[in-house]
Amino acid sequence: MTIVTRKQQESLQESLQQVVRLLDRHRLVEDMVHRQDMPKHELVEQLVHKQNLVELQKKLASLHPADVAYILEALPLFDRLTVWELVKSEHDGEILLEVSDAVRESLLADMENYEIIAAAEHLDADELADLVPDLSSEVRSELLGGLDDEERAQLQSALSYPEDEVGSLMDFEMVTIRDDVTLEVVLRYLRRFDELPNHTDKLFVVDHEQTLKGVLAINHLLVSDPDLTVHEAMATDVVTFRGHDDTGDAAQAFERYDLVSAPVVDSNHKVIGRLTVDMMVDVIREESDAEVLSLAGLKEEDLFSSVWKSAKNRWPWLAVNICTAFIASRVIGAFEETITNLVALAALMPIVSGIGGNTGTQTITLIIRGLALGQINPSNSGRLIGKELVIALLNGLVWGSVLGVIAWILYRQVSLGVVMMAAMMLNLLVAALVGILVPLTMQKLGRDPAYGSSVLLTATTDSMGFFIFLGLASVFLM
Repeated sequence: MTIVTRKQQESLQESLQQVVRLLDRHRLVEDMVHRQDMPKHELVEQLVHKQNLVELQKKLASLHPADVAYILEALPLFDRLTVWELVKSEHDGEILLEVSDAVRESLLADMENYEIIAAAEHLDADELADLVPDLSSEVRSELLGGLDDEERAQLQSALSYPEDEVGSLMDFEMVTIRDDVTLEVVLRYLRRFDELPNHTDKLFVVDHEQTLKGVLAINHLLVSDPDLTVHEAMATDVVTFRGHDDTGDAAQAFERYDLVSAPVVDSNHKVIGRLTVDMMVDVIREESDAEVLSLAGLKEEDLFSSVWKSAKNRWPWLAVNICTAFIASRVIGAFEETITNLVALAALMPIVSGIGGNTGTQTITLIIRGLALGQINPSNSGRLIGKELVIALLNGLVWGSVLGVIAWILYRQVSLGVVMMAAMMLNLLVAALVGILVPLTMQKLGRDPAYGSSVLLTATTDSMGFFIFLGLASVFLM
């Protein structure tokens, strides 16, 4: 993933607009030519078609693959495929890795098998591991058959791990050295490389069995006495990862320790690969995107996918919403007589449920963030529940009193103001409990704590808010 500054982002938006304008002009000119009645009409159309796309192709050739991926994601399907056909084939693989899974699916569906294999030939084994799961079994077999033994073994190793484990992301390009040589020998060894692997900030020190003994930082290597041995110059306090470690935990470690690269070791502490910061940035971005969508009960979707696909993606939690809305309506229906006798309740009850929902959203956001950062565990969850309940009680007392006073001023009933305050306090307590327990329960069940949490929260605070407020009104005001 490429990180861009604000100025670069503005330039990227400008590039997108240029591509859109070129596509619009292309369609306009082709439509005009198509309507003309002239000799050799079909030949003229073909020439105009090629000529109009030349400028667009030049524009795409000047862009970084990550920028082309951004543009593809921002275009409707027809325009996306037009642009995709104009991309230089040697960049196809890089672009396929940069686009979202949903957009990648649409691009692969438009490619012939030989085009996919040609695109994959430009990728390393760790990059292929990201792409292979999206390929058909036929293409996958042909692709594996075209790899040498080392690449095939690396690819199969990466594919043996689930996508949320470190092993699925590890890079196999790394520089290893022995600890019994001098730094001068290491420098001579490095000069034999055409270039070092990307994000090489340290060299891994291993023995003859590839067991990790330490790391030698490049900046330390450059400024140290060349006569020192690697053993004397290396660092032995190394942050390492296992293949089965969670990628989210690894990303947090990279952020915490300001890592650029880190070794991945097996159970015998042998180096089997490495993680790099660009991979971890991708993990953080993907987890952030997934969390935002999960809060609304959504999964990743292509913005320009078919109506049918997008609708199906939204159906599950819409069905839940219909059920919960029906329950809330039945709660209100049970108090029809109370509402008929005191019409003010109809105007005030949405306030109770609405503020309860907002308060619960604050709580649930903090809990999901704490779970994502690993800050919440069984030993402190009880104290956290107690704290949130006290906060809810305090907020209910303060803001419930404010709303109670407002209700008294509007309707000149002290008892109505007291009921309003009590209902607010109780519903905020309910919202706090739901805001904590829903994500904790989801995590305990092995699900994404954010998935659908806000939907369940809103449903609960609505139903309970109506029930508490109207129930108290029935008891104390009727």
